[in-house]
Amino acid sequence: MLMKKILVIEDDHRLSESVLKALEKEGYGCEPAYDGHMALKSFQQTAYQLILLDINLPKMNGMDLCKKFREIDAEVPILIITAFGDIDSKMEAFELGADDYLVKPFHLRELLAKVKVFLKRAEQPATTQPLYQLQDIKLDPNKKIAIREGKEINLTPKEYGLLEYLLKNRNRIVSKDELAMNLWDANYGVTHNTIEVYINFLRNKIDKEFEKKLILTKPGFGYYLNDNRDEL
Repeated sequence: MLMKKILVIEDDHRLSESVLKALEKEGYGCEPAYDGHMALKSFQQTAYQLILLDINLPKMNGMDLCKKFREIDAEVPILIITAFGDIDSKMEAFELGADDYLVKPFHLRELLAKVKVFLKRAEQPATTQPLYQLQDIKLDPNKKIAIREGKEINLTPKEYGLLEYLLKNRNRIVSKDELAMNLWDANYGVTHNTIEVYINFLRNKIDKEFEKKLILTKPGFGYYLNDNRDEL
């Protein structure tokens, strides 16, 4: 089995060394990057199975890097590791395409547990999945994109997950608590307000430019998709 490669982007050399040693002890191949330019160059030259990304970096910050990484590769998992624990920073990171978020200081055991989860997912054999379709929107699970009226719509991982979950449960109302439980890490502490913000992100991409609105709200209950049936 090929050794999994992890890019560790952290400008604190002591922390970077500790993380690298812990990962290498588990048998992973790791490369450090200490600034944004170094990280981007490494990412462009090597295929990694996981990215560990700090936000407060010299030369190019982690948020800008996350966006550039997603433009290059929509699939590689990105785990943010940062001292910024405020909700706005977390939401910005997820909106830019991050898959998970770990606030410093953290225990190396927690980091290793998250790494193992992401790499285990990457080992799953690729299978071609059927398209999801409702009215004039299609969701392609293989390319992780949405298509509406022939227009391709790029979604962040979290937006894609929301739309996919709503499509899979198109015949019923989905509550905010259910979305939080199924789409967010239990340690993230997602609030109802966070769910509302992400639903708005998704609506801005798949509903705003179209006359017919697909994501509907049942006040006090949750969300459902408009399939032209009688209102739920």
